[in-house]
Amino acid sequence: MIGVGVIGYGYWGPNIARCFSETPDCRLVAISDLSPAAQARAGRRHPGARIFSDWRELISDPEVDAVAIATPVRSHHELGIAALRAGKHVLIEKPITETAAQAATLVEEASARNLVLLVDHTFCFTPAIRKLRELIESGKLGDIYYYISNRMNLGIFQSDVDVIWDLAVHDIAILHHCLGSRPVAVSASGASHVQGRPANMAHVTLFYEGGLIADLNVNWLSPVKIRQTILGGSERMVVYDDLEQSEKLKIYDSGVRVSNDPKEIHRLMVAYRIGDMVAPRLDTGEALLTETAHFADCIQAGRTPITDGEMGLNVVQILEAASQSMRQRGQPIEFRQLRMAS
Repeated sequence: MIGVGVIGYGYWGPNIARCFSETPDCRLVAISDLSPAAQARAGRRHPGARIFSDWRELISDPEVDAVAIATPVRSHHELGIAALRAGKHVLIEKPITETAAQAATLVEEASARNLVLLVDHTFCFTPAIRKLRELIESGKLGDIYYYISNRMNLGIFQSDVDVIWDLAVHDIAILHHCLGSRPVAVSASGASHVQGRPANMAHVTLFYEGGLIADLNVNWLSPVKIRQTILGGSERMVVYDDLEQSEKLKIYDSGVRVSNDPKEIHRLMVAYRIGDMVAPRLDTGEALLTETAHFADCIQAGRTPITDGEMGLNVVQILEAASQSMRQRGQPIEFRQLRMAS
């Protein structure tokens, strides 16, 4: 059995703790949080786990084989490096760290010690995104032309990250996971309408080789919650709505055909194709539970997680570039000179 300790029992930590308690081959042995109220909640929900106020005690516990970190991003590097140096496998909430330089040290430490480092990009474990990746890899969608995402809601305002690092991070991870490549440039613009707080709305554009463009619209000041993505391919198009209960993914046999026949030059060169819509049956498993099971399997079998530290590093590099572009009012930032993490 893999002994798991969870650091942070605030917003996301309870979900991680619950999933590890339900994951085969895992045993939740310890939980740490600074808040006495959080400690009390953890003790009631997981009476078999030891409760600590000091995370150092959890990391030094000999029964803890793996540490899950669910704390504000500003603490990720300190906690992650301490856990790795103590010989613990690490699952860390997204984004992996505040900076790419910090992320690189975690990746190097995990590699040097042959430890599993998994970044909690939960959307990559959802049935809908797993299906979307399958559709892209199979070629059924054809060449991918565009990715348009809208993630909006009223709050929650974060104090340590802006709306790009909070919401756009999901789509950046999804794109990396589904495409297997990173953009060549990024442009971002945004604004803060609450004094003393980070940007609460932003627009991010990612440019890829081959003409693919991803437009990400994120907003903490929307009167309604929206989680919708449209992906356009040369053969088929997909609408992914995470708020839909039964048909999260809809595949449209729609598109355009372009004629390059010189004999047809006098006629309309673009023909539209409108076909059927199919909503594929998706698995019903919980994404976070799938993730914790994947983490356990990677530890036992020595496998590399699908959302490993290298992916986390790539995501943070893109987030940093987006932040830089936003400070420059949308000036595109090129990635060609940056280190290409594989």
